[in-house]
Amino acid sequence: MNTKQHSSLNCQRALALVLCSLLLPLSARAQTKDEAAAELAKKLSNPLASLISVPIQYNQDEYGGSNDGASASSLVFQPVIPFKLNEDWNLISRTLIPIVDQQDFPSAAMNESGFSDISASLFFSPQAPTSGGLIWGAGPLFLIPTASADALGAGKWGMGPTAVVLKQTGPWTVGILAGQVWSFAGDDNRNYVSSTTLQPFLGYNTKTHTSIGASSESTYDWNGAQWTVPLIFKVGQMLKVGPQIFQLTVAAKYWADSPNNGPTGWGWRVQLTLLYPKK
Repeated sequence: MNTKQHSSLNCQRALALVLCSLLLPLSARAQTKDEAAAELAKKLSNPLASLISVPIQYNQDEYGGSNDGASASSLVFQPVIPFKLNEDWNLISRTLIPIVDQQDFPSAAMNESGFSDISASLFFSPQAPTSGGLIWGAGPLFLIPTASADALGAGKWGMGPTAVVLKQTGPWTVGILAGQVWSFAGDDNRNYVSSTTLQPFLGYNTKTHTSIGASSESTYDWNGAQWTVPLIFKVGQMLKVGPQIFQLTVAAKYWADSPNNGPTGWGWRVQLTLLYPKK
């Protein structure tokens, strides 16, 4: 090998080293960002995660029976805020603030728009899962009569217990949230409230941070001895615009059971969840 060839080979080696030194940090940063996004998607599937989120949910449902042709839409704000109590325990606040629009009901009194009752939950949850990998939390559930019209709320103050338990294995999340509320004060002319909620959920997160899941938001009215059971099938995608991270979810909702004059058939849901991870 002559001097000129030897010099050219050295230049090629030097160029390769320079390219490696430039590309390796970029690859490492890309891998770190992808791992962070995967961890964020996993936290989003966990209602007890240390993650501030603000879901904004829109629902549209049709009614049957004597209310055939009527519809109800709702816009629900659901801020979830975790608080670190100490090294072992977290407190997670979960509040549902619904705005409802009811149209085309035969009874004119039902055709109202405005705020419905607020539901607020507090979950005391260990920071570490159990030895079996279970994540759990429990605490009080409050019903607050904030409805702007009688047709939009129960007119009662209520309280009871609520709990959630789940397990995350790889990309899978499975769990159930349950609660019971009894009324203890409010409008004496309104019916006593005693209702149980059961919300089983199953989710899968893909490598592209797409969330695929199924759930139910079932309620049993002990006074009327009646189940209301919507089955929900959803797909969500985590995205980022500027500094804001969010998840956009679309869902189909099928009413497997409801009161005779309640929601029926298929409904739909769109949800925008704003995420505020700790930096």
